[in-house]
Amino acid sequence: MTTDPDGADAPVLIFDGDCPYCSMAAVALRKLDGVVAVPWEADPVGPFLDAQFGSRPFAMVFVDPVERRVYAGRSAAEELADRAGTPGIVGGLVRENYDAIAGVVGALSGRGRDPADVHDTYRLDDEAGELVASLRSAASEAPTALS
Repeated sequence: MTTDPDGADAPVLIFDGDCPYCSMAAVALRKLDGVVAVPWEADPVGPFLDAQFGSRPFAMVFVDPVERRVYAGRSAAEELADRAGTPGIVGGLVRENYDAIAGVVGALSGRGRDPADVHDTYRLDDEAGELVASLRSAASEAPTALS
């Protein structure tokens, strides 16, 4: 399915905007058909996470409002790898090594906090679904290139 990144059905990637490696990955992933990237630190992210999870887990989160699914942690990484057209084995490797990759990236970036232990695919909560548009509006805060 082709989506309009400015449209109501555009999937949203929530990523660690303080991490230069994650920001580079987000820039690359924005090239995926219709995916909008927004940094975890953007104002609308907290209320969305509260509505979806009942807390604010520090994790990569991929929201597909058309499928009514939210992918978190390893599941988000694997889903993005699949959508990017990487072979299934690559998605599986990303999923299996997500914690190690996140730990190395966190240490290299000096992030100082560990990713939350949320790694499943969830049904998009109705209240959280109503907040997806606010996430898209914050996408302009996402990097277009690294300095």
